[in-house]
Amino acid sequence: MKLSILRIIALFLGTLLFQTGAFAQFSNPFGAQKTVAQQRQDILKASNDTLKALYQAQPKAKELIEKSVGYATFSNFGMKILIAGGGTGSGVVIQKDGAKPIYMNMAEVQAGLGFGVKSFQNIFVFETQAALNDFVNSGWTFGGQVTAAAKYEKNGDAYQDAVVVAPGVLMYQLTDSGLAAEITGKGTKYYKNTDLNK
Repeated sequence: MKLSILRIIALFLGTLLFQTGAFAQFSNPFGAQKTVAQQRQDILKASNDTLKALYQAQPKAKELIEKSVGYATFSNFGMKILIAGGGTGSGVVIQKDGAKPIYMNMAEVQAGLGFGVKSFQNIFVFETQAALNDFVNSGWTFGGQVTAAAKYEKNGDAYQDAVVVAPGVLMYQLTDSGLAAEITGKGTKYYKNTDLNK
């Protein structure tokens, strides 16, 4: 009995160590060794690539973004091992009024059983300046999980796969296989990247 308990404790500690190493490796997907300018450039390129992938998967998204006051894209590496999971990522908020890009980070912590590794991109669309400002300045936290069945509709037009996650904020989520059938964002926090916004 004691041996079994010791094995469980060892497995738990091993899992935590593995996660720590994995997060250290992926916590900055754009490279901690790069200069600030290079990191900004990499994030902007990733943002453009994400938009292209979104428009290919859902062409109506382009019209929605063109009518918005701004949008944000985030690239995330997520991991879930046995008893806990989490992930980190980087992104940028682009405003249509020509203001400088706002570079941001994201971090998530999940709880529950499971094993797996997944990467995905989140795209937020802001209908109002107030919604965009709140996202950027309030350390916005996405604390729930919704499904793409909750389609966004405006003026009789349905933008398939866009989900309302807050007043004036719509969201798409891309995975390796295309648009996510179920958007997941439990316990995800978005906040400014101090170094990249200097």
